Amino acid sequence: ALDRARARALDQAPPLTASPPLRLEVVEEPGTEGCVLVFTVHHTALDGPACMRLAATAAEIYGAHRVPPAPAPARPASEPQAEESPAAPLARPARIAAGSPGPGAVPGNSLLLAELPVPRRESGVPYTVNDQLMVATALTVADWNRAQGAPGADRRPLRITMPVDDRTRGPEMPIGNGTRLVEVGFAASELLPGTDVAALLRTTAERTRALKARPRPPLGRSASLLTAPLLPVAARAAVTRGLRVLAGPWTSTTLLSNIGRVPYPLDFGEAGRATAVWFSAPARMPRGLTFTTASTGGRLHLALRWSRTLLGDEDGVRLREMFTRHLASTSSETV
Repeated sequence: ALDRARARALDQAPPLTASPPLRLEVVEEPGTEGCVLVFTVHHTALDGPACMRLAATAAEIYGAHRVPPAPAPARPASEPQAEESPAAPLARPARIAAGSPGPGAVPGNSLLLAELPVPRRESGVPYTVNDQLMVATALTVADWNRAQGAPGADRRPLRITMPVDDRTRGPEMPIGNGTRLVEVGFAASELLPGTDVAALLRTTAERTRALKARPRPPLGRSASLLTAPLLPVAARAAVTRGLRVLAGPWTSTTLLSNIGRVPYPLDFGEAGRATAVWFSAPARMPRGLTFTTASTGGRLHLALRWSRTLLGDEDGVRLREMFTRHLASTSSETV
C-alpha cells in the first residue's frame, strides 16, 4: 500500500481546481507502530516549506496546542564581495549523463529514499550543512558523468539550482511558492578526482552566502512576468512552455533542495509524533535528477528523484552510494 501511495504521488498531481491542490493518504504498515502520511502537492501552487506549514498546522490542531513560531532563517545583512560562479554566465552547463533506463521506459519519475547521518562540522567553520550537501551533490554528478563517459565531463561547468526561503515559519507564513531560486556554479577543474574538499567547502560557502544575500523575487523574475495578469491563462501557459524549450540548454545541471532541520515538533496528540520527514522535488527534464533533503532527530533524510527516461533503478542506487561517500568526505572527521 505504501509503494502504491508513493507511486501515485509521483504520477498523479492533485488538480489545480482543488483548494489547496493537495492530496493526503494515510498508510498503515502491518506489524509497524504508527502510520505513514503521504502528502502530494501541485508544485505550481505550493512548495515544500508551505506544505510543511500545512502539516504543522494540522498537527497543532490534533495536538490541541500551539507551537511558538520558529524565526525566519538568518541571512547576511549586506552582500558579501564574493565570486558567485566561476563559470561564464552564458556557458552551457553540463547535463546529467544518461544511465540505463531500460527498454520501453515510460515517462515519469522514480524515487529512492535514504537515511544518513548529518555530516559533522567543527565549531567556527565558515560553511554550513547546506554547503556540505552542495559539495557532495556537485562531486556526485561530476563522478557520475565521468563514469558514464559523458563528452566534456572534465570541461563543462556544473550549475546547481538551490531554493532559498526567507519566510517566517509561524502560522502567518505565506502559503504558496515563496522560494527564491539561485544557481551555484562549479568549474569543471574544481571537481576533478582528488580535489581539495576543505578548500571547495570554503569556496562554496562564499558563493552561497553571496547568493542568499541578493534580493530576488520568488521563483525568479521570469516567474513574476509569467504570473502577472497581463495575458489570459492559456496564453501564459503557451509562453511558459515555449520559454522552457528555448532555455533548455542553459537549464541548471541539477537541483538541490535542502529543507534543513524541520522546525516543527509535528505532534499529532494521541496519534503521536512524526519520526522522519522526506521531501521530493520534481525531476523535470532536461535536469532529470533532483536531490532533496531534510533532517529530524539528528538524521538526514535524502530523497533522490529521477526521470525514468534518463536513469534506471540501478542507476539510482549507484548515485545514492556516490552521494553517501562524498557527503562523508565533507565531514570534519575526514576533511
